[in-house]
Amino acid sequence: MVVMATSCKDTKSYSDLLEEEEHAVNWYLAQQRVVPFVPEDSVFEIGPEAPFYRMDTDGSVYMRVINAGDMNNRPQKGQTVYFRFTRTDLKLLQDGALIGSGGNLEDNMTFPSWSLVYGNTSLPSTTAHGTGLQVPLGYLGYNCEVDLIVKSISGRSGDISNCIPYLYTNLKYFKAEY
Repeated sequence: MVVMATSCKDTKSYSDLLEEEEHAVNWYLAQQRVVPFVPEDSVFEIGPEAPFYRMDTDGSVYMRVINAGDMNNRPQKGQTVYFRFTRTDLKLLQDGALIGSGGNLEDNMTFPSWSLVYGNTSLPSTTAHGTGLQVPLGYLGYNCEVDLIVKSISGRSGDISNCIPYLYTNLKYFKAEY
């Protein structure tokens, strides 16, 4: 008779990771003003003290409008939109980790190098950033600036399986200038 010993790995289930994600987002939002819906007229309070608006019924994207941008020059579906941002892992922030921000805000280039095609959910260059980054484009104009909370389900492809929610700050959208 052969007896084999196995050990239980100290890993978390997907359900546990989703719960941690929910706790991190709720922890952050508890420190903010939150409006649980998009205003009927889509007129948002604007500025650094504005509330976060829940942008979808699932609560996977929350948006604070810092600057509405040029409302007479708004992105159209199919247009390439460039963007700059910083982003912070909300789980690490909740844990008090001293972390730097990721993103491309500090690029020394004269024009942002990251882009998406507004309204497209199939191009790899667009889906790599997740659907959450497209949400502000349905409400605001070019040159807008927002803070955005994006849960993993609406985030970058690598964030989904790890259930990492991110806070995007200084998120600015630009039109391609030729």
